[in-house]
Amino acid sequence: MARPALKTLTTGPREAKDEFIRLCSGGRLKDALRQPFHDVLWSDVSLFAHVFRACRAIPLLRQIHAFAATSGAAGDRFTANNLMLAYADLGDLPTARNLFERIRKRNVMSWNILIGGYIKNGDLESARKLFDEMPTRNVATWNAMVAGLTNVGLDEDSLGFFLAMRREGMHPDEFGLGSVFRCCAGLADVVSGRQVHAYVVRCGMDTDMCVGNSLAHMYMRCGRLAEGEAVLHALPSLTVVSFNTTIAGRTQHGDSEGALEYFSMMRGVGLAADVVTFVSVITCCSDLAALAQGQQVHAQVIKAGVDKVVPVITSLVHMYSRCGCLGDSERVYSGYCGSDLFLLSAMISACGFHGQGRKAVELFKQMMNGGAEPNEVTFLALLYACSHSGLKEEGLEFFELMTKTYGLQPSVKHYTCIVDLLGRSGCLDEAEALILSMPVRADGIIWKTLLSACKTQKNFDMAERIAERVIEFDPQDSAPYVLLSNIRATSKRWGDVSELRKNMREKSVRKEPGVSWVELKGQVHQFCTGDKSHPRQGEIIEYLEEMMAKIRQCGYAPDMSMVFHDTEDEEKEVSLTHHSEKLAIAFAFLSLPEGVPIRVMKNLRVCDDCHVAIKLMSQVTGREIVVRDVSRFHHFRDGKCSCRDYW
Repeated sequence: MARPALKTLTTGPREAKDEFIRLCSGGRLKDALRQPFHDVLWSDVSLFAHVFRACRAIPLLRQIHAFAATSGAAGDRFTANNLMLAYADLGDLPTARNLFERIRKRNVMSWNILIGGYIKNGDLESARKLFDEMPTRNVATWNAMVAGLTNVGLDEDSLGFFLAMRREGMHPDEFGLGSVFRCCAGLADVVSGRQVHAYVVRCGMDTDMCVGNSLAHMYMRCGRLAEGEAVLHALPSLTVVSFNTTIAGRTQHGDSEGALEYFSMMRGVGLAADVVTFVSVITCCSDLAALAQGQQVHAQVIKAGVDKVVPVITSLVHMYSRCGCLGDSERVYSGYCGSDLFLLSAMISACGFHGQGRKAVELFKQMMNGGAEPNEVTFLALLYACSHSGLKEEGLEFFELMTKTYGLQPSVKHYTCIVDLLGRSGCLDEAEALILSMPVRADGIIWKTLLSACKTQKNFDMAERIAERVIEFDPQDSAPYVLLSNIRATSKRWGDVSELRKNMREKSVRKEPGVSWVELKGQVHQFCTGDKSHPRQGEIIEYLEEMMAKIRQCGYAPDMSMVFHDTEDEEKEVSLTHHSEKLAIAFAFLSLPEGVPIRVMKNLRVCDDCHVAIKLMSQVTGREIVVRDVSRFHHFRDGKCSCRDYW
């Protein structure tokens, strides 16, 4: 596009000044400093402020600074303040400080500019020291400190500054109130948030859009969704920020369906989604494993032109992975040409979740060759991938690389991956010794990981001992009881199984019911073990019985240890047949076109019997069946599973 022509200076001084300011505001500094405008600049030294703000590089700013000093304009306090602001914005704090020291009669703006510069460049200590030295402060001074401390996560200090501001009789404006609500959100301090809310109502600022959106965000971060939404509905109008606040709040508190409803409402009123909206909505689709909706949102992302934005790409990689489409995750990832660490970590995690440990390791090596430096998140994704692909030696090498080469401190999650690696390899004693010697406090999950390994390795004596530790962490968690029950049933210790189940009843521990779901034409169909409420239940049971007869011919035999021992064998087999994942798969076979992969999600681990049955189903039908359980994805093809029978 051709540059607009310069206006001729045949008009009066006012018009010439306006044109000069227009050129500076548009970044056309070279044009503004041409000969025709020299008289304009000399006639009013305050115009140097516009020149300083237009500078985008330190060398150019220094040239203009020398020019202003030669003309005598730099001695003017207003001009000096703006020059100091320009240096501070460009990160040259020593020069800004030098200018500050040379201003003879500093005003509050002089102090605020330097304080703001220190805050912007992360030097909070210097900002605080300068704040303490100030002879007088105004609202902008306090706002700068409150916002600066909030932005770096020092929420308690920020709240303290806000309270001190009020004690001095200062009345915060909408920007200060927005910062303090963000600070309360960071602390999850709804009590302080409500006190500030009361102040906002008394001041009549509860309908201000900036304040209202920040207030709603605070309530939602504190888990008070209804109060947050009530604040938003009281605002004069709902903006993109308002909808983003609601969608993110519902997403973070597990109401993904509600978040998607608000997204539909947002589109219905004609508001265009932005990057923040898309990231939250894609996360909802990921949580629900709603592939069809996720694909629709992806199309909207492309239409909006934000498909190359890293947070959006990262969310899409995660969403497709969680919906069982690793290939789509790889296609989205391959469309990005950079080397963003979070995106790479998401892709490594996706490979690990689907049992593609070798791919994850290759991605990590590519990252290292590209010069990127991994962090704790990257290593966690990598170790998880190794543990779910049986890559023991590689996993141990990467753990050593993390701790010794990069000096990163492992969390309990990193140690859990190593325990899983050792447990899969049969090194149970070594895994237990690691838990007992690690510098971080063990949690129930790491002991459950070891307990699961005991079951797989059939070390029943150790399992009994480890189960006691797991139950100590959470006596109401049914998972260790169920694992221990299955271990005892495997060795036909029916009396011990009965005793354990009696113990569960006495402690009111209830086994979480198995739930599986499958998406069809944008609608989610849910199945529970033994549930007969689905409108096509008769067809499903009939098809399932036919399928079970086919796989029996291929060698399937029901694993009776998965059900109560004190029932007849026929009842046991019926119980196994009606497990939720089998019902969901039968419905999918009846409903989906031939050749389309079947994707089923489950809230618990797939049981041993269902795992064997689904492998055989994939063999007799030639159909790919993808099951996501609480631990990982299982891709069943031609009678084999991607997990290689360890999950």
